[in-house]
This record gives sequence, C-alpha cells and structure tokens, in this order.
Amino acid sequence: MDKPETAATNDPTTVRCPECGRTNRLPAASRGSPRCGGCKAALPWITDAGDRTFAEIAELATLPVLVDLWAAWCGPCRLVSPELEQVARDLAGRIKLVKVDVDASPEVARRFDVQAVPTLLVLDLGQVVARQTGAAPAGVLRDWVERAIAGRRPG
Repeated sequence: MDKPETAATNDPTTVRCPECGRTNRLPAASRGSPRCGGCKAALPWITDAGDRTFAEIAELATLPVLVDLWAAWCGPCRLVSPELEQVARDLAGRIKLVKVDVDASPEVARRFDVQAVPTLLVLDLGQVVARQTGAAPAGVLRDWVERAIAGRRPG
C-alpha cells in the first residue's frame, strides 16, 4: 500500500540548528530561506513532496531546489540519500532538498520523464537547470549543485 501523501503542505518539520542547537519548525512550503529563530543561522531545508504537493513545495520556492526522485526498492537511492542530505546541510540557506518517491508520485515521475532512479534535478524558479541520473559521492553532488546554481539571480 502506498504511503498517503499529506494534504497540508505546511505541515512543519523540526530541524535542529547546526550553530546553536535550537529546535526550529520549518513548513514544507514557504518562500525565502529558513533561519534559526534563536541565532538566525541558515537552516538546512529537507522535505518530501508528492503528486499533490510538488508544485507548492518545489516549484514555488524562491531558493533553488534539489529534487531527489527515488524509489524505496532502489539500492543506489538509499546510498545517495544521506549524501544529498549532507549537501543540503552544507548549502543551508542556498538550496532546498525535496524528495519524491516516484512509485507513490507517478505524475511527478512522468512530468520529468524519469527513466531510472535516482534522478536528480536542480530547479530554479520552477525550471530545470540541471539533471543527473545515478548515485555519486557528496563532494561530486555538491560541486554539481554549486555549478547549477552559480549564475542564478537572487530570488
């Protein structure tokens, strides 16, 4: 049975600030870049999306969005997931990581013509600016994301 997708895209996720340790609540969908309520440090923004929530969570974001199109049965997806989360932590305040299970979200998978998983996209203001298929180490992924967002206009 598929995991039900949350209807409310503003269900908050809690994130511990890497600078001061304060717990912060981040909505899945919002504009801007999340900051700690205590010390104002940039926070890593990692969330899930699906067919019904993808547009609001990923396409309307003002930060560049790293989209991880994955599947639970995929070994390389399980290997690359912690690497992507490390990239999101390293680039806190500069990107948003959105994870999409392609088996539970066939419309998103079709829209981006996913032929293999993991498929990684970088979206800037809703437009694909970079695409990569397959797993890679965190350093390679970080370099790829940084190149993809290097020339972007501030959102």
